[in-house]
Amino acid sequence: MSKILIVDDELHIRLLLQQTLEELEDEGVRLLTADNGEKALQKIKEEKPELVFLDVMMPKMNGFEVCKTVKNDLGMKDVYIVMLTAKGQEFDKRKGMEVGADIYITKPFNPDEIVKKAREVLGTQV
Repeated sequence: MSKILIVDDELHIRLLLQQTLEELEDEGVRLLTADNGEKALQKIKEEKPELVFLDVMMPKMNGFEVCKTVKNDLGMKDVYIVMLTAKGQEFDKRKGMEVGADIYITKPFNPDEIVKKAREVLGTQV
């Protein structure tokens, strides 16, 4: 079973992403959530999701730190990380890529783009 982890400290964003991706549950995908960087890191270690939608600005541990830890310190290169953030400056995008993000999407995001990217990463194109 494929797993997607949604990480954002704002409940409404987590719910929006869950609603956006819920159609994938019918295709055998399990949706997981975390509301801060520390919980995200713990879930990534325990659940080993294939795909993570990761906010940047969060309490306890920001998205850049989580991504760097997962990709570089833990060497989990097979976890596809989508930085999903309001921080759209070129500097922020560059920093996201430097710490190992696979793609950087700024908010507000297009729900169709999120589903398309999830299907592409998980190989569940319909």
